[in-house]
Amino acid sequence: MIGGLFIYNHKGEILISRIYRDDIARNAVDAFRVNVIHARSQIRSPVTNIARTSFFHLKKANIWITAVTRQNVNAAMVFEMLHKTLALMTSYFGKVSEEAIKNNFVLIYELLDEILDFGYPQKTDSGILKTFITQQGIKTTTVEEQTKITNQVTGQIGWRRDGIKYRRNELFLDVLENVNLLMNAQGKVLSAHVSGRVVMRSYLSGMPECKFGMNDKVMVDNKEKESSGLKDDAAYKKRNQGIAIDDCTFHQCVKLSKFETERSISFIPPDGEFELMRYRTTKDISFPFRIIPLVRETGNKMEIKVVLKSNYRTALLGQKIEVRIPTPSTTSGVNLMCNKGRSKYKSSDNAVVWRIKRMAGLKEAQLTAEIELLPSTDNKKWQRPPISMNFEVPYAPSGLKVRYLKVFEPKLNYSDHETVKWVRYIGRSGLYETRS
Repeated sequence: MIGGLFIYNHKGEILISRIYRDDIARNAVDAFRVNVIHARSQIRSPVTNIARTSFFHLKKANIWITAVTRQNVNAAMVFEMLHKTLALMTSYFGKVSEEAIKNNFVLIYELLDEILDFGYPQKTDSGILKTFITQQGIKTTTVEEQTKITNQVTGQIGWRRDGIKYRRNELFLDVLENVNLLMNAQGKVLSAHVSGRVVMRSYLSGMPECKFGMNDKVMVDNKEKESSGLKDDAAYKKRNQGIAIDDCTFHQCVKLSKFETERSISFIPPDGEFELMRYRTTKDISFPFRIIPLVRETGNKMEIKVVLKSNYRTALLGQKIEVRIPTPSTTSGVNLMCNKGRSKYKSSDNAVVWRIKRMAGLKEAQLTAEIELLPSTDNKKWQRPPISMNFEVPYAPSGLKVRYLKVFEPKLNYSDHETVKWVRYIGRSGLYETRS
């Protein structure tokens, strides 16, 4: 695996040197300094091969951290280990700098001995390492504490320590989605997808088990098969319509076997904030806004009319709305009129920026831009870049809904009803464009 790990300053001076395997010689330190840090040309690749030795390097501020190997290793795993090492240093002594590394070099060597064993990555979770490595060194622990540490290191729940207590048990769940859309001027969708994240903040005592259910299409179809009396009801189908998730990834705390068999997400949450899952969907997307452009050119004048329609429910409010309308590079002056919000012409960007603070559902706003163009000898026609848009709406455009969120803690014996749970939906624009 990894033969050695070196940390340099910006001058190429070695700050930390830890060799794990005999196939890495001391002159490897000089080879990287001469060929990468002091190289005359800019090194763009994060992997450099010198004399059959591979150097995987990252640069953070004025520090180089480098993993060295002569083996054919998994590059993604090596870089993941380097990023985890930097994250550990940050969690222990804040900002990673030359001075911080010099002041904490004993601690860093202790961490490197725990992170890697004979070049193989072992423990990289800061929560586990902080239970037996402190700023001063290794703690003197009792037999009970040593047993507790051993269970955390070798057990299945390495992301959560035991003995957490809160006066009030709370669970926050955010469904965050980015809508990506490319539409032509006639309103036909050319490409569209939603990329979403479910982010949780857990402030729960003990070692609770949570169950999270959503309106996944497979799960809803299974429920409908079980309830034969209601499945023919049109109102029931509309209310319980499921979404088709194309792909999803989960946090390591999720029990994947239960998701595959029961389609329920069961997990013991880490303490604090974490990302429970990521997903992507391309079907049945509810687009929050529709842009209808109209462009007319007459000689040295151009008129662009843009109608903005909100497609969500009237009870909801869209916020932070910004429409960016490109203009030709030969624009000499712009006269703007809009019935909602504020608009401004930015000559540096060759674009009209239209901002609306808030907009209710099923409403319509209009902007008209009268553009004067300079005479041009270039007969090339203006290519009309797409109109782009930014926004934020309080619902999930994919249609994802949280069906249930349950908490069980058998040891401390607090019930699901005693846990305060908050659920929030936020839909934002990704690349949201309409061709004109």
